[in-house]
Amino acid sequence: MNTITYTREETHIIITINNGKVNAISHEVIDELNEALNQAENEQKVVVLMGKEGILSAGYDLRTMTASADSAKTLVTKGSKLIHRMLSFPMPIVAACTGHAVAKGAFLLLACDYRIGVEGDFKIGLNEVMIGMTMHHAGIAIARARLAPVYLDRSVINAEMYSPKDAIKAGFLDLVVPVEQLQVTAGKVAGMFSKLNKRAHAETKLKVRVGHLTDLVKAIELDSKAQIEIKG
Repeated sequence: MNTITYTREETHIIITINNGKVNAISHEVIDELNEALNQAENEQKVVVLMGKEGILSAGYDLRTMTASADSAKTLVTKGSKLIHRMLSFPMPIVAACTGHAVAKGAFLLLACDYRIGVEGDFKIGLNEVMIGMTMHHAGIAIARARLAPVYLDRSVINAEMYSPKDAIKAGFLDLVVPVEQLQVTAGKVAGMFSKLNKRAHAETKLKVRVGHLTDLVKAIELDSKAQIEIKG
């Protein structure tokens, strides 16, 4: 694996994204994340998803997104399917957000079962409208499922960005800790989740999210027929 690392701990697996300055989500990153999730599922281990120092991800690889409408659509569809997999993943997924989480980075947070951020001057949110991208159907479905209702329009339509503490109110994060405590805290949460009954967790997750997952599948299909591109 070139863009992520896969580290085994006693109670969990740490999957760390490391792809350039902004941890761009590319085809390679998505492929390797899926491969890592396959391994974690086979090992029946809780997953902790991390980024590099200061950033989880700033979103999709802009070179791919701006190459052509078809190129953008292919990557976005692939990314939406990854989010669907994460939302329905049989093992708990804990996000250890190392800093900024923007656009697809923020959607990764929304796909996790528990999200821990770090204190600091970091931005978290969905900036698609700000950069000239009409929000895709899948993005709206994911945001509607996971964000606090009062923050949905602010986040999706107005592209409002949040500090880590305000990101808790919006629904992107569940907890914020000092940066030096992030990995330890994520490990403790993963340890707690490792004590859950695996079958009960997986089946209950699907029951709770069945409507959202169905909506997301329909949204992905709509996006596959639409034109997605960034216009400055």
